[in-house]
Amino acid sequence: MTLTVDPGGAVRCIYDEAIDLSALGSLIITRASHVEPDTDGRWWADLRPVSGPTLGPFFARSLALAAERTWLESHWLG
Repeated sequence: MTLTVDPGGAVRCIYDEAIDLSALGSLIITRASHVEPDTDGRWWADLRPVSGPTLGPFFARSLALAAERTWLESHWLG
């Protein structure tokens, strides 16, 4: 699990239950993206909540989730 700490002490990460995040202090959990199917059953990763792109289409949800995580780790976590 990657934790990014900014100069003000705020921690950013892709949510995981690998560690108890509440041990770091008060939590504010917000959605960074949405992975949803379209009407044709193709999957899209919508990263607009963090000013990112929409990735897809993918023919499997697992591929959309992997693309979502890769983008977040490369562009959002810093």
